[in-house]
Amino acid sequence: MTNNLVKTRFAPSPTGIMHIGNLRSALYEYLIAKAKGGAFILRIEDTDRERYVEGAVEVIYRTLKRCGLNHDEGPDIGGPHGPYTQSERLPLYGQYADELVHKRHAYPCFCPSTREENSVEDEGPIAFGYDRRCRNIDPEKAKLRIDAGESYVIRQKMPMTGETSFTDDVYGTITVQNKELEDQILLKSDGYPTYNFANVVDDHLMEITHIVRGSEYLSSTPKYCLLYEAFGWPIPHFVHLPLIIGEDGKKLSKRHGSTSFDDLVADGYLAEAIVNMIAFLGWAPGDETREIFSLKELEELFHVEGINKAPAVFSYDKLNWMNEQYIRAMPFHEWRDKIKAITDKAFGDQAYDLDMLAHVLQPRVTKLSDIEAMISFLTQRLPLSRELFFNKRAKLDAEKAEGILTALIPFLSKVEGWTDTVLLQTLEEAGEQLGLKKGLVMGALRAGLAAQQVTPGGAVETAVILGQAESLSRLDRAIQYLREA
Repeated sequence: MTNNLVKTRFAPSPTGIMHIGNLRSALYEYLIAKAKGGAFILRIEDTDRERYVEGAVEVIYRTLKRCGLNHDEGPDIGGPHGPYTQSERLPLYGQYADELVHKRHAYPCFCPSTREENSVEDEGPIAFGYDRRCRNIDPEKAKLRIDAGESYVIRQKMPMTGETSFTDDVYGTITVQNKELEDQILLKSDGYPTYNFANVVDDHLMEITHIVRGSEYLSSTPKYCLLYEAFGWPIPHFVHLPLIIGEDGKKLSKRHGSTSFDDLVADGYLAEAIVNMIAFLGWAPGDETREIFSLKELEELFHVEGINKAPAVFSYDKLNWMNEQYIRAMPFHEWRDKIKAITDKAFGDQAYDLDMLAHVLQPRVTKLSDIEAMISFLTQRLPLSRELFFNKRAKLDAEKAEGILTALIPFLSKVEGWTDTVLLQTLEEAGEQLGLKKGLVMGALRAGLAAQQVTPGGAVETAVILGQAESLSRLDRAIQYLREA
């Protein structure tokens, strides 16, 4: 590494959707770099061709962009250490695998992948998995077999005695016995590298200073360290992140609900709220007690020391609360524009007042996906019943409601300028002339317009949203029903 610039990388495999765990890794990698004025790199690890999913790379680009995690180098924008897609770097891996073989830190293995890998005690300490059958083949004989076209892989030659230690920035110093480490495959028979090997080579060549990943990779880290040592390369910082669990204490999975970014967005959560929530999955801002932070604020506050070891609980209730805070704080014009596609689809050809509807919904919506159900009484005429018009507190019943609505029609028919201010004034004047209390007027009007007793917004707001023609038509329908029922 040629400088002290902090560099992190997000290196996803294009195998499908962006899970919460993947996105948290990307976020923390981004924040670690930006908090130190460093660089955030995107690398696509597509060497596992069996799991490759068409279109998955575009999902990665789209998700990072929507979350504001803009990378400084990557396949789409280039950079000084490209290419940034591993399948385009295959000659490099062969070159570095050959270097390890030359240094006696690796060896060609001719064993078929289907051969049972039992431990052979007379070949040294018992190994887990592969029994090291090819470890001590004479290099010249190995070369002859390769030249003859025999299929082989390259395996790392692990030390068989002693121990390997590394220090993680979260979990501290961890030591493993070398006899527990398998002679892992570095280069497969098709020339593609394994995940561990490609990562080490690329991280070094791209000058990555901090490797950030889930704690499930702690056990494989000694293998990384031994590879760095075999090449004579400096070992970067390791930052392992705590497990993400559901509120039942089990590892987060689909049984807990939506666990991918796209699914959460489809459920009606804002990208900003999702990012804010994920930031707290294993990290705390020290003495700061507030929980709502913009990405820019997180860049300024984030520090590795705030990452916890304990599993992080993903709470949908907490995410709901955060989403509400972002909706409430959103500038009105942005909120109106955000819901327009949803409300336009719901209303279809029916006219409605978008501004009033947006005002009514903003203080009440938890998720965007709630809107369609919340406004169903506006987009369709619900069934009527006499019970809808019963309000013990206001001393309202169906018979009184029929008389009140009948008396209101002449006042409402003459309204010019169907706004909340004009309507409220008209209804107050009508109540005075008819000798009716406000509760009776509004209760009858709400039930007649909405066909339900509880609505987001009151009777006046409902009337404004529906418009004069639809409101009068609904009231006529209610009156006719109450007369005949």
